[in-house]
Amino acid sequence: MQDNNNETILTDEEINANLSEQNRIRLEKLTELKNAGMNPYEITKFPVDTKNVDIAGKFGEYENKDVCIAGRIMSWRDMGKANFIDVRDASGRMQVYVKTDDIGEEKFAEFKKWDLGDIVGVKGFVFRTRRGEISVHAKEITLLSKSLLPLPEKWHGLRDKEERYRKRYLDLIANPDVKDVFVKRSLILKEIRSYLDNLGFLEVDTPVLHTVETGAAARPFITHHNTLDIQMFLRIETELYLKKLIVGGFDKVYEVGRIFRNEGMDSTHNPEFTMIEMYWAYVDYFAMMDLIEEMYKHLCLTICGSDTVNYKGIQIELGKPWKRMTMREAVEKYAGKRDVTGNELIELFEEFAEPNLIQPTIIYDYPVENSPLAKRKANDHMFTERFEFFINACEFGNAFSELNDPSDQRERFVKQVEERRKQGANSQLDEDFLTALEYGLPPTGGLGLGLDRLVMLLTDSASIRDVLLFPTMKPENTTHF
Repeated sequence: MQDNNNETILTDEEINANLSEQNRIRLEKLTELKNAGMNPYEITKFPVDTKNVDIAGKFGEYENKDVCIAGRIMSWRDMGKANFIDVRDASGRMQVYVKTDDIGEEKFAEFKKWDLGDIVGVKGFVFRTRRGEISVHAKEITLLSKSLLPLPEKWHGLRDKEERYRKRYLDLIANPDVKDVFVKRSLILKEIRSYLDNLGFLEVDTPVLHTVETGAAARPFITHHNTLDIQMFLRIETELYLKKLIVGGFDKVYEVGRIFRNEGMDSTHNPEFTMIEMYWAYVDYFAMMDLIEEMYKHLCLTICGSDTVNYKGIQIELGKPWKRMTMREAVEKYAGKRDVTGNELIELFEEFAEPNLIQPTIIYDYPVENSPLAKRKANDHMFTERFEFFINACEFGNAFSELNDPSDQRERFVKQVEERRKQGANSQLDEDFLTALEYGLPPTGGLGLGLDRLVMLLTDSASIRDVLLFPTMKPENTTHF
């Protein structure tokens, strides 16, 4: 079969047959190496002293200098007794010149049997070819690991996006630009920690395994502890433990926590994801509004070099003052409805207002019906001091003036548990948290944000699976022995 460019397109059956044949040939080569006493898997180390990116970026410092590099063979140009290969390390690619006269005929003959995808170590000196390409002239070359499967085709690569997510290691090899997203993810997380640390927040860790099934709409993953012989639940939030620490005397705490929710999957939801929650004693939700707005501006400038980011073709202006509206104001503006409360207000907001929140917008004062952990407004007990912030019609974070009235909290938890049990869940009261509140929680502002959605925004990624190295996938059909 041919595509519109007259290139041959192989069927899946042909691809699999080709893979099997190449795998057989490579296994035979490996057997030959082992029989000759040259098993590459027995090599335990190689004295790498230089990154490819440094050679390319600082040629003047490296010209004619001896270097030792290592990486994967990504391309090969056979010119008889002299070959050029491209070797890619974690920093980038480097052309390597391999010549019979330099490494010896016996080693060169061995080298010619190697394959694309093999991992090699090279000792040589840096020079520039007659065509002007910076290269390493090999004096020694060593096979460090044999690749038994061929790399994806150069032009078609990984054709199935699902396969890219499932085999991220192969995606990173075939599409090196993918790595940039995850490097940026690491930088974002590092910068968030630095920002909060500089504000006096303390990073802490709280349990992943809980003994009580809590939460509103989120369903937990359930497991069993054999020694204690009890059912346990993977956490759906870090909130209650962090507020216990505020009760205990910490004024500012945060946690970067892996969260697990047994629920649907789409472009912004994955069953396990990273949440960052922060709690600050003696402030209210307005302080948390200021904190998150300033932190997002800082992250955009630091990571992207601008206070505006392009996301899905839209210029998102993080540097301008964020719009702030109450939920009632948003419903009146976008749905034309006034004086509605409770669940009706929430439904109208989600249907009419939320799709219009493209530029960063803080929506505050939520009905008590869907805010079981937020403090009631002093002048209107039907509403709470809660806000969420939206970008490109998507919720990016949630915050409260935390409820610290033990009686009110118990009453709301009881109602929540009753509703969850009607839906078939085995929901329970967290009596230990309620006890902690009875010792006294100071006025506290709390905020949680999804790291993955933030990374999507700052890397212009369309799906949460593009910013998770190993997103949750349905297993392939495999044969088990």
